[in-house]
This record gives sequence, C-alpha cells and structure tokens, in this order.
Amino acid sequence: MIAGSKRKTIVRWGWTLGTFLLLSYLICVGFGLLSPDRFHMHEAWAPLLPGFEWITWQGFIAGAIGSFLYGWYIAILIVPLYAFSGREKSA
Repeated sequence: MIAGSKRKTIVRWGWTLGTFLLLSYLICVGFGLLSPDRFHMHEAWAPLLPGFEWITWQGFIAGAIGSFLYGWYIAILIVPLYAFSGREKSA
C-alpha cells in the first residue's frame, strides 16, 4: 500500500470508527436516561473512558471525546497491521 493511500485509508477508517463509537456511546447514554437503573450501561463505560462520570456534563463530554478517540486509535493500529499482513511474501 502506498503511503498516501494508507493515510487516506486511516483517515476514512478513523472517521468511520470514531463516529460509530460516538453514536454507540450516545445511544447507550440515552438508553440509560430512559431505562430503569438495573439496565444502565454506565458501569461498563466508566472503566473504559477516562473522566467519564454518570449524569455530569463533564463526564458526558469526556465520554463522548474518549469514544471518538478510541475509533481513531483502532484505525491507526488496524490499517497498517492489515496492510502489513496482506503483503505477499516472496519465497
């Protein structure tokens, strides 16, 4: 994979995964606000997202930013690994 092409692929996957994880986070928070306490997901998000606290604006923003950045983190790691593993090995 050419460097410019790899960069474009990372950017595309970064935006895709970042947006997907951000939307998933927003859906889970919305579900948590509408559902009874026993169905809340905030116990699962708290250890994964630094700064996340349930029902605070600072915690909500920190969780949203963290979710989006996790998507970029995955893209930055996975795209080069996938490109490297897909190379043909000459005998």
